[in-house]
Amino acid sequence: MKKLIMILIAVATLQVSAQDQKREMKKQRMTSKMDYSPEEMAQLQSKKLTLKLDLDAKQQNEVSALLLEQAKLRQSKKEAYLKSKDKEETKTFSKEERFKMANARLDQQIEMKKKMKGILSTEQYEKWGKMTEERSRHGKKYHMHSMHKKDGMPQQKAKQ
Repeated sequence: MKKLIMILIAVATLQVSAQDQKREMKKQRMTSKMDYSPEEMAQLQSKKLTLKLDLDAKQQNEVSALLLEQAKLRQSKKEAYLKSKDKEETKTFSKEERFKMANARLDQQIEMKKKMKGILSTEQYEKWGKMTEERSRHGKKYHMHSMHKKDGMPQQKAKQ
């Protein structure tokens, strides 16, 4: 009986240390991504799309320019957010402000979709659409999972 308890304690200790290590690695990946300039991010993203969608040189240049524009916009929004966060730590957005931000984000996504449709062939566009949908679904799944963890809800109840 004592051996069984010791084994269970050892396994639990290993599990906790493995999860801590996993969190630390994830944190390192996120901070390393933040170190890239908008130009570097756009270049990396365009090369990934070139590999996945088999883009030609013209398409690669157009996609790269589009991604650079987006990366610069994200960078400016991030800087503005960090400045406002420094000034007011407890600022919450009103319903109208949240609506404006969501509306602007969706307008930007629609514009991106239109531009990508003009750049990519039909087959490439469909593949790109599936990729973005999968990435969106994965992000929502992660977001929902973390929300339910914060609420203390069991995972099974959250799916219902």
